[in-house]
Amino acid sequence: MLDFRLKVFGAVAKKLNFTKAAEELFISQPAVTKHIRELESHFKTTLLERSGNRKVVLTPAGERLLLYTEKQNALYSELEFDINLLSNQYSGILRIGGSNTVSQYVIPAVLAKFHERFKDVKVNLVTGNTEQIEQALLHGEIELGIVEGIKRNGRLKYDSFLKDELVLVCATANGLVKKDTITSSELKNLPFLLREPGSGTLDVVAHTLEKSGLSLADLKIEMQLGGAESIKAYLLHSNCFAFLSVQAIINELRSGSLKIVDVKGLAIERPFYFVQQHGHLPGLANVFMNFCRSTQEFVR
Repeated sequence: MLDFRLKVFGAVAKKLNFTKAAEELFISQPAVTKHIRELESHFKTTLLERSGNRKVVLTPAGERLLLYTEKQNALYSELEFDINLLSNQYSGILRIGGSNTVSQYVIPAVLAKFHERFKDVKVNLVTGNTEQIEQALLHGEIELGIVEGIKRNGRLKYDSFLKDELVLVCATANGLVKKDTITSSELKNLPFLLREPGSGTLDVVAHTLEKSGLSLADLKIEMQLGGAESIKAYLLHSNCFAFLSVQAIINELRSGSLKIVDVKGLAIERPFYFVQQHGHLPGLANVFMNFCRSTQEFVR
C-alpha cells in the first residue's frame, strides 16, 4: 500500500495538480487526496500545500520525499529489466527524446526496426528542440535523448551517434541566385529563414559562420520558424534561403522542388549525439542506444 501511495504522491508532485494526477492514475480525485493525507499521516509531516488558484506546492519534506520516490521508481525499473534479461525478454516503457530533426528524419526507421525486435517494449518519444530535450533529461522526464548541435550542458553526458551536414537551400524557382556556388560574403545579401532560439541547428550555423568572419546579425533574417517542415513550406512560397539538414530535404531534392546552393569554403558538419544524465544508463535505454549503433544503415 505504501508503494502505491508513493506512486500517487509522485504523480501529484510532478504535475502539481490533483486532478491531472488522478487522470494519469485512473483513480478519482478524492482517492488521490485520501492517499496523500494517509502518506502525510505516516510520515507525520505536511508534504503538499495548496496555494491560490488550486495550485499545489511541495514543502521541503515533499521535495525530499520526491527524490526518494524517483530513486525507488528507477530501482523498480532496473529490477524489471534485470529479471526480464534473465529470460532474454525485454518489456517495459522506454522514455526517449529526440530533437526535431532527429525525430522527424533520422530515427523513425530505427524505431520501426526496434519495435520488430522488441515488441513488448513501449516507446514514448518526446520531441522538441535540443534545449528542450536537454531539459527533459535534467527533469527526469526521459532517460535518453538524441540531439544535434554543440555540447553545451556540463550536467549531461554526450556520446557521438551520427554525422550530419547542413546545406544552403532554396526553392528551385528562386531567382535571386542563378548560379550553383556563391561566396560566404554573398550570404549577407540574401533573405534568410532561421530556426528558433534553443535549436541545435541554429547553434551550429552560428558557430560555423563565426569561423568565416560572419555572424547571424550579418544576415537579412526574414523570420525564425520552429522546425524544418515549416521552413521548407515557407521556402517554396518565397525567395528566402535557409540552412537545413540534408536528412530533411531528401524528398524535396528528388522531386526537384528545392535545390542546394554551395557556399565556397563553407562546410557545416555536425554530429548527432546520444545525451544522458551522468551515471548509469537505465537498462532499456542502454539496449536502445546499442541497437541504434548496430543499425546505422537505416538512418543513412
